[in-house]
Amino acid sequence: MSEELSKEVAEAHWAKTRGLMITTLAIWAFFGFVINFFAVPLNAITIIGFPLGYYMAAQGSLIAFVVLIFWYCSRQNSIDEEFDVAED
Repeated sequence: MSEELSKEVAEAHWAKTRGLMITTLAIWAFFGFVINFFAVPLNAITIIGFPLGYYMAAQGSLIAFVVLIFWYCSRQNSIDEEFDVAED
C-alpha cells in the first residue's frame, strides 16, 4: 500500500468509489422502497402458496441486501487494488 497518493490518483479513486456508492444506494432504495410499493399488486401472484408481494417484502429484500453487501465489498476491493490502496 502506498503511503501518499497524488492528487489526481486520489480524485480518480474517489470518483470510482463515489460511483459505486451511488449505484449501491440506488439498488438499496429499489429493493427497500420500490418493491414494497408494489406489494399489493404482487400479492395476486402466488409462489409455493405464498403471495409474491409478501415474499419480496419479507424475504426477497433481505436476500438482495446480503447479496448487495458482498457485491459492494468485492467491487470496492477491486477499485482499491486498481489504485494500489488495498489492505493486506
